[in-house]
Amino acid sequence: MKKRLLRITIIIVALILLFPVPLKYKDGGTVKYQAVLYSITDYHALRGVDGYDTGIEIKILGISVYENTTFEH
Repeated sequence: MKKRLLRITIIIVALILLFPVPLKYKDGGTVKYQAVLYSITDYHALRGVDGYDTGIEIKILGISVYENTTFEH
């Protein structure tokens, strides 16, 4: 009985830590998928009349491990 309860608890904690919540910004289409342990940001932000930023940024435990953002006209 204890092993089953432990397994269920581990599964619930893993789901809470790894399940992302999408956050949509009103800047032209940027979407951020935020979980407790990581976040993925898909940039598509308008920058005035000049153009927009596009790219992806991945953070694990708040540390940026990948960033590929560019400015397009």
